[in-house]
Amino acid sequence: MQTQPGNSVESLAGRRIRNGRSDQSNEQDRVEHIDFKMVTFSLGGKDYGIDIMKVAEIAKFRTFTYVPNTPDFVRGVYNLRGDIISIIDLRKLFNLSHDEQAEGEAYDGLIIRLEENMLGVIVDSIARVVGISRNSIQPPHPIFADVNLKYIEGVVEYNDRLYIILDVERIFAREERKADEQPVFDDTRRTGVMQPTEQAVEEEHAQPVQAAPEATGADPALSFEFIRDTLSTFAGFHVTPVNETWVRQRYEEWSRDRKAENRDVQFESAEDAQAFLSPFYSPDTGRFWSQEYSRRVRSLLPDSQPTTFFVWNAGCAGGYESYSLASVLVSEYGDARIKIWAHDKNLMQVSSAPNLVFQANVLPPEFREYTVTGTNGSSFSSEIKDRIVFEYHNVLHSNSLPAVDMVLARDLLSFLDRSEQAVFLEHAAEKLKSGGIIVVGEHERLDDSSLFEAVQTEISGVYQLR
Repeated sequence: MQTQPGNSVESLAGRRIRNGRSDQSNEQDRVEHIDFKMVTFSLGGKDYGIDIMKVAEIAKFRTFTYVPNTPDFVRGVYNLRGDIISIIDLRKLFNLSHDEQAEGEAYDGLIIRLEENMLGVIVDSIARVVGISRNSIQPPHPIFADVNLKYIEGVVEYNDRLYIILDVERIFAREERKADEQPVFDDTRRTGVMQPTEQAVEEEHAQPVQAAPEATGADPALSFEFIRDTLSTFAGFHVTPVNETWVRQRYEEWSRDRKAENRDVQFESAEDAQAFLSPFYSPDTGRFWSQEYSRRVRSLLPDSQPTTFFVWNAGCAGGYESYSLASVLVSEYGDARIKIWAHDKNLMQVSSAPNLVFQANVLPPEFREYTVTGTNGSSFSSEIKDRIVFEYHNVLHSNSLPAVDMVLARDLLSFLDRSEQAVFLEHAAEKLKSGGIIVVGEHERLDDSSLFEAVQTEISGVYQLR
C-alpha cells in the first residue's frame, strides 16, 4: 500500500484527467446518461465513493467486540441482526490521518456486500448517493498516492468535487492472487477476523457480542435517499414529486416492519424492491378489472351519448386494462365510434395482446357477453378487438393519434425519470381534447403540473386538461 505524500485531490478540480483532451471539448462531446451510482463519503479530507450495488446499508456503529491478534485496522466484530461481521477502519487501513471519536460517539460507516460475505467499514462521514455516467469515470492517476492504485476503480468529477471510486472487491478479495496483487485485507487469513472470530471470542472470554442499534439508524434523510436510488437501480422506479408522498409513507411502514422482523431496511435484491412497491400499483394491475373498479371507471364517463370516444392507453403492457376499458366503453356507448390506441415498448407483451386467451372465470360477469370460446380458452370477440389498436411504441416519442377524450396511463409516470415525465405529460396535453382527462396511478399526483388540474372522483389520480 503506497502512503507517500502527493498533490491534493482538490488540485485536480476543474481539470479532469482526460488523456490530454480538454474538459470543455469532452463535456460538449459527452451526452450525460446516469448508469452508475455510488455512495460517497470522506476519508482523510478527500472524497471517495463505492458502487451502490456493493453497499448493503448505511450504518452507525456504536458497539464492537475486540478480537485479539488482529491488525489495528480491524476494530472488532459486530452483531448485525445475528450475523457476526468484521469492522474495518478504512482510515487506519490506508494510513490516513483522522480524529479519534469521543467516547460513546457513533462511527459513520457502511455495510459492504461482497461476493461471499458482508463486512462493515468505518469512514469519516457519509455524504450522499451520487449518480453519474460510467463514461465520465477516468482511470486512477499516481497523484492518488494515499491509496494503492490497484484498489482504485477510477476517479470522477461531480459538481466540482473529485471522487475516488474504491474497488472493494479487490481490497477485500477472498481469492488467492499473485504476490504483487494481494488484497489489502483478506478475511480468510489468520490476520483477518471472519474465520476465527467466534472461536477467538470464546477462547479469550471477551465480552459477549452485543446487539448494536439498527445499522440504518444513520441519518434518516440519507437512508431514504439510499432507498430512492436503489428503487431506480433494482426496479426502474423513479422517486419524483409525482410519487414521493407515497414513497415516504411506505418507507416509514417498511422500516417498522423490517426492524420488527430483524431484517435489513435497505434492499438486498430486486425482490426486496418489488416487495416495497407491491402496495403501490393501481387496483387490478396486470389483470382484468373487477366489477367494482369498472363501476368506478364508468363514473368518470360523460352522461351524454357521444358520437366518438377515443382513448390513448399509454403503457398497456399485456392488454388487460385495454380490454377492460373497451368492454366498459362498449357497454356504455355501444352506438358510438370507440377506439383505443394501446401503446407499449415491450414488444413481446404488446404483440401478444391481440391474441390474448384466458379462462372465462377470470372475467367479471358483465364482460363475458363480449367473449368467444375456443379450444384453448376464451378470447374477446371482434366487437371488442376491433375497438383496440395495439402498437409497439415508445410513449416518449411523437405519434399521429387524433385528439382523444382520455389518456389512460396508470402507474406509467413512476417508471419514467423526471425529464421523461415532463415529455410524456406534454404529449398527453397535446392529444387531449378540451375538457379531456388523464388517469394516472392510484398513488401518483400531478399537483405541480401547470397542464392539468385534479378532478374529485371515486378514482384517485384523475386530472383534467386546464
